[in-house]
Amino acid sequence: MPEATGPRYWVATVSLDHVRGAERGGFTQADHGASTRLRRLRPGDRIAYYSPRTSLRGGTPVRQFTALATVTGDAPYQVTVSADFRPWRLDVEFHPSRPADVGPLVPQLSFVTDPAHWGLPFRRGLFTVPAADFATVADAMR
Repeated sequence: MPEATGPRYWVATVSLDHVRGAERGGFTQADHGASTRLRRLRPGDRIAYYSPRTSLRGGTPVRQFTALATVTGDAPYQVTVSADFRPWRLDVEFHPSRPADVGPLVPQLSFVTDPAHWGLPFRRGLFTVPAADFATVADAMR
């Protein structure tokens, strides 16, 4: 199967504190540091970050799209954070944006098929979305 041309569009579900750390470092990370899904991204792909909470374990609800980025790295690379945590990362460039509440966007997002359970798609962690959905989110963040 030939590789698709043009960027693909993604949503990454990431706690706000982790988004802020990734912004400082210029990288993205997924699936608690696993490389599996990161390998699907390629340079030029766009990512909208959705933060359900302020921190991974607990924290207060955020429920906002909190950052926008473009993939710049060619392949994931592994880093040592501690002796027992060596996550995989991929270089990205973050773009100026402001947080946008998810609530008003839910009726406009085609990947939310059941508005009563709008949060279910975000449990996938890192997933593709149609260009129109990405544009809706990005426009709300400008």
